[in-house]
Amino acid sequence: MKPQSLPGAPRAEATSFLYPFIDAEESGPRSLLSDLAASARAKAIESAALRRATLSSSAALVAEAGLQIARRFARGGRMFTFGNGGSSTDATTLATLFSRPPAGPGLPAWSLTADQAIVTALGNDVGFNLIFARQLIARAGAADIAVAMSTSGSSADLLQGLWEAKRRGMYTVGFAGYDGGDFARSRDVDVCFVVASQSVHRIQEAQALLGFQLWCTVREHGTENP
Repeated sequence: MKPQSLPGAPRAEATSFLYPFIDAEESGPRSLLSDLAASARAKAIESAALRRATLSSSAALVAEAGLQIARRFARGGRMFTFGNGGSSTDATTLATLFSRPPAGPGLPAWSLTADQAIVTALGNDVGFNLIFARQLIARAGAADIAVAMSTSGSSADLLQGLWEAKRRGMYTVGFAGYDGGDFARSRDVDVCFVVASQSVHRIQEAQALLGFQLWCTVREHGTENP
């Protein structure tokens, strides 16, 4: 017998759009494994198609941003990345790709989410919306680069960080999903990469590939002073 919901309890969210086999009536382990394999294949096909489409639609922006970032690095600039939740780990991964790449020399890049003491101190003492802006005030200058990673493109602390970065003369890059959110409409964002999807999972997968392509483009331009 299925447990009864308590009066006034919120309805459980449907899971079929993520894991269609969960709500299916399975006849045994073989049927379940078949559904699991089909779900994995469908997600892989969907993800690959979205990544190809995103790279194609963003090619001109990647070329533009890669050139501008390479020029900033050549003038002694540094990269600061930031994001919330899963996007914070994506921001750290991007900073690590630039600072400790699989090939070639590293470039000065840091994730503003990496130091738990700083993030929690700022969140507690001055407010969560300022956890990135205040770090940029302390560390960044006009020659530097700010990269904000998000699925919604509308997080208040990221927008505040981008505003501060732009005010300081930094080159600003936004990664967003859906329709780009506030990133796509903000004058504080020089280049906004939009992954046109409603799935957080697919958005972040495509953003990871965009970040890698951005690194490749910067490396192709070179970062040595002429």
